[in-house]
Amino acid sequence: MVKLCGIDEAGRGPIAGPLVVAGVVIKNEIKGLNDSKQLSEKKREALFDTIKENTYHHIVFTDAKTIDEIGLSLCLKNSILEIMQKLQENSSTFLMDGNTSFGIQNLEHKIKADATVQEVSAASILAKVSRDRYMCEIAGDYPNYNFQKHKGYGTKAHVDAIKEFGRSDQHRFTFKLKALGEVEIKTNKATQKSLF
Repeated sequence: MVKLCGIDEAGRGPIAGPLVVAGVVIKNEIKGLNDSKQLSEKKREALFDTIKENTYHHIVFTDAKTIDEIGLSLCLKNSILEIMQKLQENSSTFLMDGNTSFGIQNLEHKIKADATVQEVSAASILAKVSRDRYMCEIAGDYPNYNFQKHKGYGTKAHVDAIKEFGRSDQHRFTFKLKALGEVEIKTNKATQKSLF
């Protein structure tokens, strides 16, 4: 039987914090899976340990500094390749949520896979919860930014904090903000949409 490895990411769009990519091969049935964005935080947290206990999985963190240095697309590609290498003994088919395979051989992709393919839903939850937990853990070290509230996304309160305190070492300096009067970087859709 062909075992599918589902892959999804969290943290492509925020202006602070890491990119987190997860890969999941399901061993035992898990009920209640869905796209992490469609689940409440309580439900995601409840599913997190269940997913870890009933899957082969691998989670990759890439920090903001590396995203600035090599770009979001290459960070995503490197994370996916690491997952494929780590889980190759458990899976022969790899499916990424989204509209691109990042030029990776043997990687399939499907839009909305996180809502329709249970392995990708599970990966979506692992990535989202792992990233949210990280942002909450570091929040105390960066009290000016309230990372525990917005998880690094560009909310008005977060942008206002950057206006007052500048960026921290958790921020992505290459993500330019209109609200700060910064010039936008023109990039393709696979790397980063223009922000705010």
